[in-house]
Amino acid sequence: MQRVVVLGGSGFVGRALVQRLVDDGIETAVVARNAFPEAVGLGVRFLSGDIGDADFLKNSLAGYDTVFHLASKTGIWGDKEEYYRTNVIGTQNVLDACRANNIPALVYASTPGVVYQKDDLCGVNERTPYARNFLCDYAQSKAIAEKMVLESNSNALKTIALRPHLVWGPGDTNHIPRLLGQARCRQLKRVGDGHNLVDVTYIDNAADAFILAAKNLHGPASGAGKPYFISQGEPVNLWNWLNKFLRRLDIPIVEESISFQKAYLMGMFMEKAFPLARIKREPCMTRFLAVQLAKSHWFSIENANRDLGYFPKVSAAEGINTILQWVNKNEL
Repeated sequence: MQRVVVLGGSGFVGRALVQRLVDDGIETAVVARNAFPEAVGLGVRFLSGDIGDADFLKNSLAGYDTVFHLASKTGIWGDKEEYYRTNVIGTQNVLDACRANNIPALVYASTPGVVYQKDDLCGVNERTPYARNFLCDYAQSKAIAEKMVLESNSNALKTIALRPHLVWGPGDTNHIPRLLGQARCRQLKRVGDGHNLVDVTYIDNAADAFILAAKNLHGPASGAGKPYFISQGEPVNLWNWLNKFLRRLDIPIVEESISFQKAYLMGMFMEKAFPLARIKREPCMTRFLAVQLAKSHWFSIENANRDLGYFPKVSAAEGINTILQWVNKNEL
């Protein structure tokens, strides 16, 4: 692995990965739709473009030996066609561009959401099947794309898919600020009985996983054609974990609650009502969000341990301390 391209390198995980690659002395390029002002300081080549543009992508990937595909339309609410166009058609374009440029290794950023249904997922591994009934277009489009990537694995193009769960840490300018803002305004409510365990992944550990996956493809390739769950390896009680975080910031903890059944039905209603009423903003509740907040979803990382040598270097406690310093420094 000597010359790499990070698709979606201007995002939260992408920036951390790019920094790691630069620190390791690897020649790096970033392809993204959003600006990446740090590129010049890092000595990174930046190309502004869309993975939906097949010709642009083929030209952009010429001369590289590794592609990290982190570009996607995220979120749990939006236009179905846009999810499909970016996450499915875009991924097909990535695969075609890799083949056209004889690139031997592709690491794809997937999501545990591809196996989410309505029930708890406790300690399951990658043998867990894809969801039968997807709860949002994002998860469905990512599942289709992941299948495409893994089925494209060959001697010429080795592929792997990582499923990092709830990535958090310094530099997150989306989820953390929104969470803190809602907590300060007392807009957060616990969904369910509060006993659900979930996986989290500190940002540096997520970046490590991507590096290890690429090295595996260029080495023994024991992970080629496979998906891997990535996390801290120790699930946390979601609501206790969140309230401990809020207490240390002197922000009101989450005390009000709503049952899972009520939240799920509310989400189902809003998913139908918002399009009919032509309301563009995201609903405050969806079925996927209700499941995410109320159900347990944590996964075995034994396969990532064995095949990739992935072991979280930054503990959850260390990560919390670092992010608290970051939040206070940036007055979020």
